[in-house]
Amino acid sequence: MAGIEDVRPLGAELERSYQVYVRGRLRFRVGQIVYVAFSLDEEVMGFAFPREEREALVLSEPHRFRMPEASDMRFNWIHADLAALDPTEARQLVVDAWRMVVPKKLSAAYDAVHPLGPG
Repeated sequence: MAGIEDVRPLGAELERSYQVYVRGRLRFRVGQIVYVAFSLDEEVMGFAFPREEREALVLSEPHRFRMPEASDMRFNWIHADLAALDPTEARQLVVDAWRMVVPKKLSAAYDAVHPLGPG
């Protein structure tokens, strides 16, 4: 069972990433692009995810993942129930979302330092 404290350090550790609070909600950004956002109660994590793959993920694991609100369907975005994820998986989802918004050279540099992923 993952919680926000399992992934919070990544918001500051990943290169070019920083944490902000918008209307009381924690978000991780690179520049002005939000790649992870938490619900106000910190039970749901929204994160960057390829639009063309999200329906398959939601259908395969509806107890863990769900589609974003209608207003966010145009974005590369999906929601996950944090309690349904294990901490390692939640950290990997954050890193994968970060990869979508940074240059490939930063992603490759991360892989060189963390060959086994975000422990």
